[in-house]
Amino acid sequence: QVQLVESGGGLVQAGGSLRLSCVASGIIFTIGVMGWYRQAPGKQRELVATIDSGGSTNYADSVKGRFTISRDNDKKAVYLRMNSLKPEDTAVYYCAVDRLTTNRGPQLNIWGQGTQVTVSS
Repeated sequence: QVQLVESGGGLVQAGGSLRLSCVASGIIFTIGVMGWYRQAPGKQRELVATIDSGGSTNYADSVKGRFTISRDNDKKAVYLRMNSLKPEDTAVYYCAVDRLTTNRGPQLNIWGQGTQVTVSS
């Protein structure tokens, strides 16, 4: 069974940096669009950034110029480098993949368990 496992969250002061990682486990042949989403307390989950298999990226306006998404297809991983963090970036960050091709066929809309990012002022 395919799983997405995030790591790298934590507590950081405003202006600091963190790097989130997400690795897909299982027998996987191809991975589609990989992305990071976040959900702050009392708010809806929102898109942070996505990256397709060719490396094209998309960012929420609120993180442009501060966050960088990247992926390593060989390692089945996606990363989120977060610089100049602000208190409003505090949220649970989720890794997601829109489509995987596995030994058991395609799987759609796979989500990780989330990792907490807390930015103190």
